[in-house]
Amino acid sequence: MTQEPPTPTQERIAKRLARAGVASRRVAETMIAAGRVTVNGEVISSPALNVTEADEITVDGNPVSTPDRARLWLYHKPTGLVTTERDEKGRDTVFANLPEGLPRVMSVGRLDMNSEGLLLLTNDGGVKRELELPSTGWLRRYRVRVKGTPKDTDLQPLRDGLNIEGERFQPMIVTLDRQQGANAWLTIGLREGKNREIRRAAEAIGLTVNRLIRISYGPFQLRELKAGEVEEVKSRVLADQMGWTTKPQLKPKQKPGRKKNPAIRSGRSNSAAGSARDSDASGRKKHVTRSGKRPNSSPRSPKR
Repeated sequence: MTQEPPTPTQERIAKRLARAGVASRRVAETMIAAGRVTVNGEVISSPALNVTEADEITVDGNPVSTPDRARLWLYHKPTGLVTTERDEKGRDTVFANLPEGLPRVMSVGRLDMNSEGLLLLTNDGGVKRELELPSTGWLRRYRVRVKGTPKDTDLQPLRDGLNIEGERFQPMIVTLDRQQGANAWLTIGLREGKNREIRRAAEAIGLTVNRLIRISYGPFQLRELKAGEVEEVKSRVLADQMGWTTKPQLKPKQKPGRKKNPAIRSGRSNSAAGSARDSDASGRKKHVTRSGKRPNSSPRSPKR
């Protein structure tokens, strides 16, 4: 069953604030309860209110603009950054290190400070929610380096699922790739996003993770994106992967000669457009090329 893009005629006020990039739905509801939100000049105290694009909304006296079209970016998170806007311990954050030229964005899920790799960013709370919901079954894949010399049979508990301190960890997709000195490299796929899930599961079977790189999130791939770089997913690829049946939010074609921000790689979509969602993940999509079409069945001969 396909879904419409998040642009309804009427929608809950908290959802509208989330789509406008003000805050998540939960935080928006807290702001409403605190009397910080007005609709058409009146302070509201309950999120049980539908609004339209014609309603005038303010937060702390500041007008809330009409939500922009839904957009999604791939970001290669380096290690040492916290996935939050403000950190109570004064640590460096992801949002303080994004390239200039991005609108206000939210992260889809998180990566802990010592993890690196693909982090999805969006300006739309509806897209964020859709990508994070466990029911959508988006498969996340990680390259994981562990200390030790595990055998494939040692990894079976991860595939079976674990109970750790009363918390259930769902079965993971695990392959043992290679041994490299005192460390082994694994590829791990999971559909949940619990705090430090892979590290905690590895510790439960006697392994210590000393490097963790997220390489994909559903059909969106890290590929050759360098640490600290951001790349926007093409609008048509996003619409296709989200299953939208109409396309009012698609980006218009860029006029010739318009300058692009050199700090953001947006000229190609070598990740989402050229990737395949694993059949284990959802079974909804197979393979999408850069143009959004299925590729030819015969592979292209390598250049000599």
